Amino acid sequence: MTNIRQELIQYGKKLVETDLTKGTGGNLSVFDREKKQMAITPSGIDFFDIKEEDIVIMDMDGHVVEGHSLPSSEWYMHLIQYQTRDDIDAIIHAHTTYATVLACLREPLPATHYMIAVAGKDVRVADYATYGTKELAVNAAKAMENRRAVLLANHGILAGAKDLLNAFNIVEEVEYCSKIYCIAKSFGNPFVLPEEEMELMAEKFKTYGQRK
Repeated sequence: MTNIRQELIQYGKKLVETDLTKGTGGNLSVFDREKKQMAITPSGIDFFDIKEEDIVIMDMDGHVVEGHSLPSSEWYMHLIQYQTRDDIDAIIHAHTTYATVLACLREPLPATHYMIAVAGKDVRVADYATYGTKELAVNAAKAMENRRAVLLANHGILAGAKDLLNAFNIVEEVEYCSKIYCIAKSFGNPFVLPEEEMELMAEKFKTYGQRK
């Protein structure tokens, strides 16, 4: 998993460089479907200090099969997605600013900007639970059904895709849409795009603008 380890380190640094998280806040993982193993970033190590050997490899039962570091405390929130979703092979959890503002308000992100279609017709808020618990993982998985992102109440954002490139893109776009929504709400009531328009966007996004 050398390439996967390198990619996890690369995108972890990118989260900080693009101001999508702070310090050690957040975690990333990639799932190898052939080996049925998850590679995940370690707990409590600065993204710029993580080395390849710090990446932890876990099996589908949540056992560490390789690595000397402790896996992220949110490892089950990643694993449950790989156990239940066949359209997600990479997950990013981050403490973005505007998406977290909505998460703290327990307010879902509606379709006030069409780019939200990268995640779905809207982004729900998962019920609150203490970080690192199975309860939080279950809540996140439930709220993320038929979506590629979810807001974690009073916490942050979780996004998944087939690879880290697209998972990162979803985090970026949801954060952008959250920022636009928060600013627009400070001036008035943003218009929400109708259901049929978001269904059209879902079709268009299958090919147009898809990041490879």
